[in-house]
Amino acid sequence: MSFTAEVRDELSRCEPTCEYCDLATLAAVVRVAGTLSLSGAGRRLTIATETGAVARTMIGLTHKVLGLKTELTARRSVLHKVRNYLIALPQQPGLDKALVLLGVLDRHGALVAGVPRHLLARPCCRISYLRGALIAGGFVADPRGDFHLEVAVATDELAQGIADLMADAGVTARVNRRRNASAVYLKSADDIVRLLEAAGAHRSVQDIRQARAMKSVKNEVNRKVNAELANSARSAGAAQHQVELIERIEALGLLDELPEALRSFCELRLAHPDLSLRDLGELADPPLSKSALYHRVLRLEKIARAGESGRAGAPPARSDA
Repeated sequence: MSFTAEVRDELSRCEPTCEYCDLATLAAVVRVAGTLSLSGAGRRLTIATETGAVARTMIGLTHKVLGLKTELTARRSVLHKVRNYLIALPQQPGLDKALVLLGVLDRHGALVAGVPRHLLARPCCRISYLRGALIAGGFVADPRGDFHLEVAVATDELAQGIADLMADAGVTARVNRRRNASAVYLKSADDIVRLLEAAGAHRSVQDIRQARAMKSVKNEVNRKVNAELANSARSAGAAQHQVELIERIEALGLLDELPEALRSFCELRLAHPDLSLRDLGELADPPLSKSALYHRVLRLEKIARAGESGRAGAPPARSDA
């Protein structure tokens, strides 16, 4: 089962907070996933879905809240190896009134473009509407990958209405217009957790938090490994530069004329060309700090430059550094 299916299944099993919450949930399912058609037999509302949670919510709440008859057709797709559900509310007494109650039609029989505000007077009903939208058209990416949640709907007005409801719940959502539809989407893990937690998907929220913690640990490990590799690369480059510096001084015939402290550093570096200055200092007798060795490198660079420019002059005075 995909993570989206797990979230939808969990949300479909949430209990209502007040007597109107089920109606708000059903209204969102119908608006997001339903199709209203007209024929010689009258109006007909249908929902086609591959998700059992959508079918279960649609049928259960239609019987419970509206007391209307539903028709269910279940088929298995040979191509995609999944079960398809077609739920229909045929023309029957009470259907027209139900369509107005659900906010599909207004009292004059015209289609309602946005969110039906008469169903959402209470905070719990607004959350229930969001729950229904997630059940019917929500997609939640596997949290082990990128964080992404979206709800696909048919109209810009409905998308904006759902985004406004999310804003009421403290969630920042964006609306993206697509070819024949609109999508309300979230990219922030915090917003996704806040929305699913408000909607009642506590088990799914726990899964997201665990995946997020694992990502944090992996990112921290990768950061430290990358930093260590970068430090090693810098140390190796610096060590190679020091070896080349000593070879330049030797080519100038100045190696034997160096002070004892500088000669001992050169011998130590040539004996251990791969060590960092810090590790090299631990091998010195007595041990020397990284700073002390770095200053010796600077003195060697100055001597090499002077020698190469013909201004080396007399051999440097011998002294301990």
